[in-house]
Amino acid sequence: MKRFFQKELEQFTSDINRMGKLAIENVQLAMDALLTSNVEKAQEVVKKDDAIDDLEIKIDREGITFLSQRAPLAKDLRLVTIGMKASNDLERVGDEATSIAKRVKKLVGNNPDKEFFHLKMMGELCLEMLRDCLAAFCEKNEKEAEEKAHTLFIRDRKINQLNRKNIRDIKEKIEKDPTFSFTGIELMFVSKSLERIGDHATNIAEEIIYLLSGDDLRHTDEASRDRHRSEGSLR
Repeated sequence: MKRFFQKELEQFTSDINRMGKLAIENVQLAMDALLTSNVEKAQEVVKKDDAIDDLEIKIDREGITFLSQRAPLAKDLRLVTIGMKASNDLERVGDEATSIAKRVKKLVGNNPDKEFFHLKMMGELCLEMLRDCLAAFCEKNEKEAEEKAHTLFIRDRKINQLNRKNIRDIKEKIEKDPTFSFTGIELMFVSKSLERIGDHATNIAEEIIYLLSGDDLRHTDEASRDRHRSEGSLR
């Protein structure tokens, strides 16, 4: 019976891993489309989003079935509930990638200075965070998994800083050149989508830490997170 339970959990985590990889692929594809003004790639992102949505439904169904039929205790219970939350965040990541892709069509021909507004760097940071939070979720060594999860917080702060700088810089450019208004507003939306992707990756990292240590870091400030990390390294 234990082996059967374990097989169900392995399928559950495997589906989350697959969903995470699809979300990462779509964010990468959306950024490629944006930075190269490639409408075909943008359309591919929109089409692929359905597969991410389908996996979220599958993961929720698996999680609910496991919770209702197996009555899991302790860590297995947390794994399933956190996995379901993670799948919701990954679905939102897919939505933000789709939002970026849809704006590519509007931006084609407007020649936005994308790299100037730090969008490329934000995209790279988001992809790093997504890869690391997914690796942490699949990591067998609990100490290493928690360490990987903690590394996301610093990069999330950097993304937030870049987003605020983007908003300021774009507003200034619009004030100097009102013809840039349409392009500037679209780029603000792209920047905000990237900021949200970073937030969703951070949400998953917080859930992983809760799964492994029982410590709830949601709604805590930066100092509390840093203190938790330093204390954890002494355990």
